[in-house]
Amino acid sequence: MSHLKERSEKNCLNCNAVVHGKFCHVCGQENLHPQETTWHLISHFFQDITHFDGKFFSTLKYLLVKPGFLTSEYKYGRRASYLNPIRMYLFTSAIFFLIFFSTTDVGDKIVNTTYHGKTEAEVEKMDSLEFRKFTAELNDGKLMSKDQFMRYMDTSAKGGLHFSTDHYKSKTEYDSLLKIGKVHDGWFDRILNYKEIEMREKYHNNQKVIFKEIGNNLLHSFPQIFFISLPIFAFILRLLYFRRKNFYYTSHVIFSIHFYVLVFIMLLIVIGLNAAMDFSGWKFFGYLIIPVFLYIFYYQYKSLRNFYMQRRAKTIFKFLLLNIAVLFTIGLLMIVFMLFSIMKI
Repeated sequence: MSHLKERSEKNCLNCNAVVHGKFCHVCGQENLHPQETTWHLISHFFQDITHFDGKFFSTLKYLLVKPGFLTSEYKYGRRASYLNPIRMYLFTSAIFFLIFFSTTDVGDKIVNTTYHGKTEAEVEKMDSLEFRKFTAELNDGKLMSKDQFMRYMDTSAKGGLHFSTDHYKSKTEYDSLLKIGKVHDGWFDRILNYKEIEMREKYHNNQKVIFKEIGNNLLHSFPQIFFISLPIFAFILRLLYFRRKNFYYTSHVIFSIHFYVLVFIMLLIVIGLNAAMDFSGWKFFGYLIIPVFLYIFYYQYKSLRNFYMQRRAKTIFKFLLLNIAVLFTIGLLMIVFMLFSIMKI
């Protein structure tokens, strides 16, 4: 309720309908003077924030401990006491991706070159005896000095990105081979070959840098992948429960939103556990990640059982079908976005 003074006029400033009481019965706007003080704006802002926080945390409690409950409440029209599912999705996804991208070294996560199973960091920590043995295994029995190994790494990093069996020095060479009929590539192969030539020229055949750029583009596409997969997830549910005529597609969408919010929260916990393990050096925090992922699948099963109210055996069967279909969908989306990531370079 606002503390602004009520207008003596009885016409609604929003829709011009006649107002009976403090609120317009047509659009719901309160019949108040439009002039606001600075203090009113500040107080109204903090009221909205605390109101959002209160709803968010009360809704979060039900989301975490009562699988399927919030979706059922929404389906049956009991919505005023809980945060809107779409607002909750936008809020939690924004927080998740903000923290994810700020704590993840994207390039190093995607590109971590190994030499006989050893990373560069592990090689640097070797003592002289271990290093001599390692380089001998790596170089057909011949020992390498530190400088020689550094040159070896530089040479290995320039192996190029291989989309095709043949490698062409330039677009001119490739076009000429196409023209005289020595190469018979379809339109898709031509696109990939042109892109390979362009990337090798741009990054001087440095494979590590190329894959780092592709990895950066792909990981920054994760918000879009999640967003696109959500309605597909709901559509799969629609197919699995097509006989349940009282469950409309929107019901499956709300179910999917609540589940995705749960996944974002669980992944935030995983990020926190990883950070705690890195900071403390205690592997105990790493072991806690396993039950977090197990809870996601348990939660999904319980949500299906509680919301759709089918027998245990039937729910387990549909749970397995759902996850197989989702795994296939995510894999297909990853391939599509991988190609987009390559084309963006």
